[in-house]
Formats: sequence, C-alpha cells, structure tokens
Amino acid sequence: MTDKSKVQNACVIVLGDIGRSPRMQYHVKSLSENDFSVDFIGYVQSPPLEEIRASPNVRIHELNPFPELELPNILKYIFKTIWQALGLLITLISIRKPKFILCQNPPAIPAIIVAYLYCLFARSKLIIDWHNYTYSILELEAPDSLIVRVAKKVESFFGARAADGFCVTKAMKDDLYTRWNVRATVLYDRPPQQFQSISIQDKHNLFLRLGESVSAFRTAQDAAGEDIVECTAFTTKHRNGEIKLRDSRPGLLVSSTSWTPDEDFSILLSALDQYEREALAMPAHYPNLVCIITGKGPLKEKYRKIVDSKSWKMVKLEMPWLGNEDYPKLLASSDLGVCLHYSSSGLDLPMKVVDMFGCGLPVCAIHFDCINELVKHGENGFVFQHHQELSEQIGRWFYDFPSNIALANMKQDIQKHLKQFQTLRWTENWRNVALPVFKK
Repeated sequence: MTDKSKVQNACVIVLGDIGRSPRMQYHVKSLSENDFSVDFIGYVQSPPLEEIRASPNVRIHELNPFPELELPNILKYIFKTIWQALGLLITLISIRKPKFILCQNPPAIPAIIVAYLYCLFARSKLIIDWHNYTYSILELEAPDSLIVRVAKKVESFFGARAADGFCVTKAMKDDLYTRWNVRATVLYDRPPQQFQSISIQDKHNLFLRLGESVSAFRTAQDAAGEDIVECTAFTTKHRNGEIKLRDSRPGLLVSSTSWTPDEDFSILLSALDQYEREALAMPAHYPNLVCIITGKGPLKEKYRKIVDSKSWKMVKLEMPWLGNEDYPKLLASSDLGVCLHYSSSGLDLPMKVVDMFGCGLPVCAIHFDCINELVKHGENGFVFQHHQELSEQIGRWFYDFPSNIALANMKQDIQKHLKQFQTLRWTENWRNVALPVFKK
C-alpha cells in the first residue's frame, strides 16, 4: 500500500474530452501509481480508462459543457471562453492545493491563462504538456485572424512563464526554445501495455463480437457440412478447437481519426479508388479489402456521405466507434495501418502510430517535417506524399495476399524493427523522463 505520508497532490487539466485524451490519461495513471493524489479536470464525454476510474488516488472533476446557443461565431467564442474560464477557476478553487498543475496545450485559451493565475496565487508550479500549438490549429480555419494572433501571444507569454514543460518531439523542443525561449523536456509517446500483439484466439473472438454490428467482419460462406463451428470473414474455428486464418480472407486496413481538418481523408478515399481499379483489373492478385476507420469528430458525417456514394466491389469501408478494450485488439488484428495526420505545426507526432507500432502493426503515414522521428520509411512502415503513393504502398503490401513470398523478407524485417520499438513502453519511459520533473 502507498504510504499516505508520502502522497503529494497534483492536478491535471484537459480542456477537452478526458476519454479522448490518451496521453493525459496516461500521465494521470502514472502519477497515481507513483505517490501522487490526482485531481483530474476536464469534460467527460467518453469514459476514461478503467484504471483511472477505479483508482483511489484519482478524483475526476467534470466540467459543464458550454450550452448550444444560436449566436454569431465571434460572440459564441467569447461567451464560451468566459464560461470555460469560470468553470475551470471554480473547480480549481474547490480542489486540494496541488504541488503542480499539468495542463494540456492545446487549447491554450483559457486553460493556460487560468492555470497560470491560479498557480501564481496558490504558489503551485505550472507544467505545460505541449502536444501542438493552439495558434497553428486555429490557422487551419482562420488564417491571419485576430484569434490566431491572440493565441500566439498567449502561448508565448504564458509558455515562457511556466515552471516546466514537456513536448512530444525534438523538433518541437527546438522550436519552442528558438521561437519563445520556452524550455521543455521531450517526452515521446510510447504505447501502454494494452497495445500489444494478441493471439489468433483473441482475434477470432474480436471478429465474432464486431461482426454483430459491423457486416464487414461477417462471412456469407455457409459452413454447414464442414468441420467448422464458427466462421468470420477472416478466421475459422474447427470442431477440435483449432482456429485458423482463412486463406481467402480480405486484407484488413485500419485507420483512426478525430475527423478534424488536420486529417484529409479524401487522400485515403482516392487511394482506395485506385486500389479498386487495380483489383478489378487483376482479381487473381489483389484480395478484397476491408477498411475500418474508427473515431468521432465533426467531419465524420461528411465523409460517411462520400463513402456511401461509392460503388466499390473490392473495397468495403466501415466507420464504427470502438471502445478502450476493442480498439487495441483491432489494431493487433489488422494487416496495415494508415495515418493521415499531418500536424498543423509540423512539430507533433500522431499517437495513433505509436499505438499501431505497439500492436506490431506497420503504418503508412503521410509526410510532414518531423514524422521521421517516429516512422522510418522502409524500416517500420512507409511515408507517402499523396494518394498515388499511398495507393502504391497499399497495393504492394496486399499483392498476392496473404502469401506473397517476394515480400516475406521485407515484412520480416519490418516486424523486427517493430519488436524493437515495443521494448520501451509508456510506464518505463515516463518514469525515466517525466517523474524527475514532477519530483523537483
């Protein structure tokens, strides 16, 4: 048991959905396991990790979301900011005085401002975890606007006055220092233990379970009269209990997204159009392809309508929402991952790739300035510039699937690099890099 005399109070702020903020949840979990009592503040639109909900060292403080009001955009933004600032300040006043506040950025407004002012009066330390820049995200929709300039001023002013900081890449560390004289420690995202390779039994059970709601996992094959008791689109279970991957199974392509403007899924759809044409022209060499895109976000329905308009015969695309238990298993059951996150700043790395690597899944990732800090082209995955390159990579990977002897050496070499990546997990990396900062 934890010695209560050694426990210190900490506060973690996410001005967003806690359940969809994995890095901050991992921080909270690690802090709670290392003699910190944590007040976790944010919105609870998706359930947090079970380990956090069950931890006696964690208290979750749910912020009230801003009500839907019919207002001009500028007024809505102003009122929402005031609403969030007051809600966050009232919550901070109600919690135990923390040794430090760990605040996620983005969003900087009003989270960092409120957290800094509270720390000033409470004599706590402000530590900012830089995932990206607020101003660069706002620039995607409103370049050169007043709000972009304000966000940049806020990040530079309060970032330089924080006691400490973390960031997600070496490129961001250098940029923070040269741009705003902000010092930050690089804390790379690493996969937690639940993102790992799984057995064929677990894969079969997952396909059966997902098949209840997602038709792509089911099979139209009639197994009557055969030595098969259960059948999915990818696996069969025999009367003696043996489970096998089907030789005639489709390829399984997976991606995840928050359906935001910094991920252009038209690139993937164009690549799938090209795959469809090639597969129809050479059906003996290209398998049917099942593409699963999981996630929630504002642009999901837009892309759903585009997908519904497609008349693909060799490609099937589904957009289910998967929970914390099934998502890692889907990654571990897939054949290839796709990442379209290109980073508004060019300085952050997509956590979805870290998760995929943790499950032993190679990834095709869109190119941006620092992606090579994570994806090494030809070693643990592939980097592409446009939809033609992505289509070529998908086509090469699935050519004569699942038993292309010519690709065996390349796939084996990629798996060797992925196994090396899997040796360092979040817990060990956090203890080595982050804990000394929190213990100062």
